[in-house]
Amino acid sequence: IFQFPFSGRQFDFEEGDVYMSSHEHRFRLFSSVEYEGQLYMTPQNFIESVTMSEPRNKKPWRSLTKQELEKILSETPAVWKGSSKLFRNLRERGIIAYTEYLFLLCILTKPHAGFKIAFNMFDADGNQMVDKREFLVLQEIFRKKNEKKERKGDAEKSAQLVSCASRNTSPQVLKKESQEFVPRSYWDVLRRSASQALFSDLAERADDNLVIDTTLLVHFFGKKGKAELTFDDFYRFMDNLQTEVLEIEFLTYSKGMTTISEEDFARILLRYTNVENIASYLENVRQSIPDEKGITFDEFRSFFQFLNNLEDFAIALQMYNFANRSIGQDEFARAVYVATGLKLTHHLVNTIFKIFDVDHDDQLSYKEFIGIMKDRLHRGARVKPEKGAQT
Repeated sequence: IFQFPFSGRQFDFEEGDVYMSSHEHRFRLFSSVEYEGQLYMTPQNFIESVTMSEPRNKKPWRSLTKQELEKILSETPAVWKGSSKLFRNLRERGIIAYTEYLFLLCILTKPHAGFKIAFNMFDADGNQMVDKREFLVLQEIFRKKNEKKERKGDAEKSAQLVSCASRNTSPQVLKKESQEFVPRSYWDVLRRSASQALFSDLAERADDNLVIDTTLLVHFFGKKGKAELTFDDFYRFMDNLQTEVLEIEFLTYSKGMTTISEEDFARILLRYTNVENIASYLENVRQSIPDEKGITFDEFRSFFQFLNNLEDFAIALQMYNFANRSIGQDEFARAVYVATGLKLTHHLVNTIFKIFDVDHDDQLSYKEFIGIMKDRLHRGARVKPEKGAQT
């Protein structure tokens, strides 16, 4: 019987009769370490969980002794020594709790500007620093919001499928009939939660005397847990993490070159999505871009920075829908810039259109693009991996 750190829930995995969210399932799938009855990922496990469909070499969980954990944590570098190779350098020499896994996923999938808002909520004296206890409360908020949002999504999806089966209607049609109000931004929800959490039992649960030190906590707050984390150091950590994950994905396909092909770019975008006819999308690219120019790492990175702002971009794009205006390349580029401040290159925008322009009319299918990219943004947490899937 194992417990996910901070989740307050125990699981007998051999029984197979407990409910696990998709995030919990993926954490369990990729984790490889157990300490005092709790499961943990290593830095290598985390990298694999966001860049691969399945673990490279799944083995039984390895139990750590107190002495082994202390040795591992003693080798953790301070936050000011961080780099875009931190996780690759640590490899198996570290532990990541489930709450931290969710937190790191948010760093990879949410706008970085929102973290400034969250960070400032706990910076009571305005010195641009938070201590270990405040950070633990912040992590707990992320866990609760992710868990609540995911369970609601799973329940709605199950109800939708049952209703579709009984009424012989497609999920897409039913979704139109049962649309609900969705908060404008993840951060709107987070702001409301944070003010409540500061005076709730979350603070008690985040007592640093009850928390097992992890690689992330030691990295941020030192071996004694007394250091304070500045936002500048935290922002640098976020930027390094995103760069590290994107570099790994890019290098997998670039094979030492400075660019990846437009087809490989499409292949990366469609990973971790529910798209069944990926081959037709790739064929689209081959026919539409016969003369390969390639996608640079800067273009690759800018696209995923844009993807982290997908919620705001979707609102901007809806303005064209409401006005019954078609979405061409110029409109797409303008919506990206208005929502994110990013200027995507003409070649990158053209490549995106060639991937998703299934009708070959140089117009983007808004619903299809947003739906597929939302799947992609979750990096496999919502998609059941297939045996033999390419990684």
